[in-house]
Amino acid sequence: MRLCPFLAATLAVAATAHAATSATWELNGYQDFLRGRLSGLSLTREGRLTPGPVIAPVYATDQAQVWSMAQAADGSLYLGTGNRGRVIKVDASGKGSVLWTAEQPEVFAIAVDRTGVVYAGTSPEGKVYRIENGKATEYFSPGEPYIWALAFAPDGALFVATGQQGKIYRVVAGTNGAAARGELYYETGQAHVTALGFDREGRLLAGTEPNGILYRITGNPAKAFVLYQSHLPEIRTILTAADGTIYASALGGSVAKRVGAASTSNATSGITVTAPATSITVTADAQSAIAQSAIVTPPKPEATKASSTPATVAAATTTAEYTGVERSALYRIAPDNTVETVWSSKDENIYDVAAEPAGTLLLMTDAQGRIYRLDPRVDPRSNSGVDATLLAQANESDATRLISSARGSYAAMGSAARLVKLEPAQTTGGWFESPVHDSGAVARWGRISWIGSAQGVKLQTRTGNSSRPDTTWSDWSAAMTAPGAMVSPNARYIQWRVELVGPDTYLASVKLAFLPQNASPNVRSISVTSTSSSTSTTKSAANASSSAYSITVTDTGDTSTPAGTQAQTLSRPGGQQMQVAWQADDPDGDKLSYTLYFRGEEEREWKLLRANLTENTYPLDADALADGRYYFRVIASDRPSNAADQARQTELVSAPVLIDNTPPVVTASAARRAGNAIEIDVDAEDRGSDLRRCEYSLDAQSWLPVEASDGITDSPREHFLIRVDNFPAGEHVVVVRVYDAAGNAGLAKIVVR
Repeated sequence: MRLCPFLAATLAVAATAHAATSATWELNGYQDFLRGRLSGLSLTREGRLTPGPVIAPVYATDQAQVWSMAQAADGSLYLGTGNRGRVIKVDASGKGSVLWTAEQPEVFAIAVDRTGVVYAGTSPEGKVYRIENGKATEYFSPGEPYIWALAFAPDGALFVATGQQGKIYRVVAGTNGAAARGELYYETGQAHVTALGFDREGRLLAGTEPNGILYRITGNPAKAFVLYQSHLPEIRTILTAADGTIYASALGGSVAKRVGAASTSNATSGITVTAPATSITVTADAQSAIAQSAIVTPPKPEATKASSTPATVAAATTTAEYTGVERSALYRIAPDNTVETVWSSKDENIYDVAAEPAGTLLLMTDAQGRIYRLDPRVDPRSNSGVDATLLAQANESDATRLISSARGSYAAMGSAARLVKLEPAQTTGGWFESPVHDSGAVARWGRISWIGSAQGVKLQTRTGNSSRPDTTWSDWSAAMTAPGAMVSPNARYIQWRVELVGPDTYLASVKLAFLPQNASPNVRSISVTSTSSSTSTTKSAANASSSAYSITVTDTGDTSTPAGTQAQTLSRPGGQQMQVAWQADDPDGDKLSYTLYFRGEEEREWKLLRANLTENTYPLDADALADGRYYFRVIASDRPSNAADQARQTELVSAPVLIDNTPPVVTASAARRAGNAIEIDVDAEDRGSDLRRCEYSLDAQSWLPVEASDGITDSPREHFLIRVDNFPAGEHVVVVRVYDAAGNAGLAKIVVR
């Protein structure tokens, strides 16, 4: 049997859903709730939503960024901003005013001395200004492009942290009207000194970038001791507790962001600042190697002397992005120099740390302006890695600075350039908004339930068919105060919102049930091929051997045979089979069953071959169908995985398949002699398909092709003229072979004498 496919049959059906069985979506525990948004609520270490502090607005600036913040003894707060280089004073009542505008675009560092005088460090032409009674005078110019931090020592000296040569300067005020005196105190060998602080003994602490080194620097001349080297590039903040414990936060990319802001804001000036960013990507198992691969060997410090910076500066900065390891971390360095990681995150950057009067710590991150509370007296290893309460969330990014004192806790929201304050928990209620859940297809909503307080919980849902909530979504449903059936319209996406009212309310988990719409299966292609059956072939060979006789010829010429000699018959290869195969799948992952039909080209109705097939192939004896063109039809159903009223099916019909088992009829004339040549007329005809090739062989030698008389062999009936020049004398045999499109061959023999 031969098959001649006319077309490649392929049909694709779009996948629109996931498993079409009842499913649930549940938010349960700390990490699940971190994916949502909240206001006026806190998320405890145990994974409970409870009423929490409110982030209340205090003052909104008209600046692009708030980079730095310091508090005076009278409770006034001073904000250093960009990209117009302003210092803003916000008094204890929340009234704000511009104290001073610098010539430089960025104020990355700000400090207040014991008398209430403000000092501001400007960039990218690093200078320190002394601001008193609204008047600013240049206090110190280190000749460095960036001033990242300012800190007053217990003896009143001002330390200035700079970049891009990683130097620290010590500045003391002049006496009797003399100018301040500044000197190079220590060269770290790093690109930037990003943070300053003092330990309990008044010794200077300095954090650097890009190798994340925390130094303790003492003496004159200064000598440094490395307290810790982080695997993260930048030490962002340094805080010393009353018991002498040092807390240092580390992250990647903060310097690059600030340098980039300075470059953008200063683009029209005569100073050129470039900030090439280097991306570092590592995997979790490579964490221990990060520090080694990222280390830049510090150059040997030169003799202590002031340095100058040219007008054109190339800022060497590093932007680090980590895959599978921490993006930021908070370290605890005990007085005996032992180090422990007390908080870390793969998703958030710590931008500031502050100590509360009660001894707890506040952490501020860039993830929606989150503020965490950490109790350093609790061992984080005892709580499965969850070591901080999410105290409040501003629901905006780029929270930059944090201050906590007896007057309260204040935060600077960088991108919104505003000052906010943490107010006590409100009994009027706060809310939590879940992330959007994708059901994979339009879903029918069932019951929603939760674990929480018996009273004070009000839960709403809304649904839509766009991936982000917009005006096309349904309105929030009426508030539910007890578990029950959801009333939001059927849709693909869903979100819920909860309000907690009352001081003792809490929510621990929410679970909702849904049934996504069942999607139809996909039948992607059907193919029909011919194969040989090993069983049939074996059977034919056995029959041939039983009916044939062997003939033994010896060198004496004698022949030994049974009485009467029977000619050996070479049987035509048999056992041909067709195999119908198809490719199918289900977007829901449902089990499929198949029904297979066939129909001849001139027939009207489909004939069933087999129903309830679980395999995607079906063998068929070649002799079951006569010559002709046929179509095959496959119906795929997901009924094995769905109720009868929910089950769906899809069908596909193959391209026409030509079945042709009959060879062409070949008729040859007697040979005509024309001098030394002979000519033979050959006529061939096939009833199943067109002819494709003609060839002849002389005395069982090689086959030689012959083209049809009209120039191309392409019709069911063709005439061929075979001419053999220099035909040899004597008796010879010419065999002609003609093939049809299905590969069947017809033959004719001509004896030439």
